Amino acid sequence: MDAVLVDNARVMAKGQITLPKDIRKALGIGTGDKVTLIYQDGQVIMLNSAIYAMKYLQENMAGKWEPAGVTSDDDVMDAVATVRGEIEGRTSRSC
Repeated sequence: MDAVLVDNARVMAKGQITLPKDIRKALGIGTGDKVTLIYQDGQVIMLNSAIYAMKYLQENMAGKWEPAGVTSDDDVMDAVATVRGEIEGRTSRSC
């Protein structure tokens, strides 16, 4: 099980927060990276968007890659870009 990190961040006037260094490191995110926020049961879960997209693809495409014509790394990268676009589209519409 991963270590539990607990830290605090202040919400600024425009709704922005600064993520503590240990949290950024644990998520593997840096300047300019995107994060995915999921609100569920009164909690917000923050994920590295690149990792979230890859896990989403792995879970939903298990056993479907070859029949779908995905045979190269370039095909996988195109699929990741498509999923990211879908995720970002859902996020912007729901807010």
